[in-house]
Amino acid sequence: MDSLRIAQIAPLWESVPPLRYGGTERVVHYLTEELVRLGHEVVLFASGDSCTSAELQSCIPSSLRLGGHRGDPSVHELIQLDRVLSQVERFDILHFHTSPLHFPAVTRLPVPLLNTLHGPQNSPELEGLYQQFPSVPLVSISDAQRRPIPTAPWLGTVYHALPLDLYRPGYDPQPYLAFVGRVSPEKRLDRAIAIATAVGLPLRVAAKVDQADQSYWQEVIEPLVRGNPLVEFIGEVDDAGKQELLARALALLFPIDWPEPFGLVMIEANACGTPVIAWREGSTPEIIQNGVNGVLVRSIEAAAEAVRSIDRLDRRRVRASFERRFSVARQAQDYLALYRSLIEAKAGSGFSRSVAVAAAANGNGPVLHVA
Repeated sequence: MDSLRIAQIAPLWESVPPLRYGGTERVVHYLTEELVRLGHEVVLFASGDSCTSAELQSCIPSSLRLGGHRGDPSVHELIQLDRVLSQVERFDILHFHTSPLHFPAVTRLPVPLLNTLHGPQNSPELEGLYQQFPSVPLVSISDAQRRPIPTAPWLGTVYHALPLDLYRPGYDPQPYLAFVGRVSPEKRLDRAIAIATAVGLPLRVAAKVDQADQSYWQEVIEPLVRGNPLVEFIGEVDDAGKQELLARALALLFPIDWPEPFGLVMIEANACGTPVIAWREGSTPEIIQNGVNGVLVRSIEAAAEAVRSIDRLDRRRVRASFERRFSVARQAQDYLALYRSLIEAKAGSGFSRSVAVAAAANGNGPVLHVA
């Protein structure tokens, strides 16, 4: 079983890859390109403004967010799902990165599938969902993501990754800090501003403000930014903008206040040789090796102290850690191991309802256990 026929089903909210913000679609893009490079036959189901080396199949001309969509996104998601199911015989494996609309079809399909979960799993409704559909193999993007629902049908943990040539490391940083992400309560830009103020360093903020977070921006963040000589609000940036921002920064501040399932920007910073100062929440202890590629903290005071001593971290070692742990080549091999195990299980045992897989925590590859 050398070359596989793989369907990658992406969310429609952003293009693949996204023009600016969009972690899930970015991950789908890198994985798809690597699978094509390895010689697999890949069809990407995504918005029509996506760019890919795979065969692109779309049900809408442009991504929902930048296209200004204001209706019910599930309409387009259902049309996309119908496209996938109408061609299911073309594929050896279906890889979903979407909402659970396809769950009722799992046991009725002639080919196996898996579903990577890209968001937090702390909603109480999800436990009932996964109990209802125990045959849906779920892939977590960190072990921390699983904690709220440890009994869900987890297939494995596969960390996100980047192409090694996407970002160039910078070894001569300038005296400023960076924040990249969303302006939202859980991302805690206010903490980042407090840290920058405590150490007297400029903070460059590359972030978007969603409609849902407008009041938070106006009531909490804008007063901290307006007239503050240390804070420069850049807005959303593309890969070139991230390269410039992250490679020159002393450190990336990641002061989250929620169970972050992965945090792609942490490895984007590490790819640039830039250490991360992160709150010990969610996945950060899995991504950040304290004293190697960043520092884990629990308070603004500890974060400020980490900034003051950040030059103790070797930026070349930060980059080397990224290359060893978070390359897209490693990610693709992890997923291929899962794909092949599911295909073999489907062919040999009728696709057991109790597939349990444990992925090695440091990216050494998943191990399959079929009950």
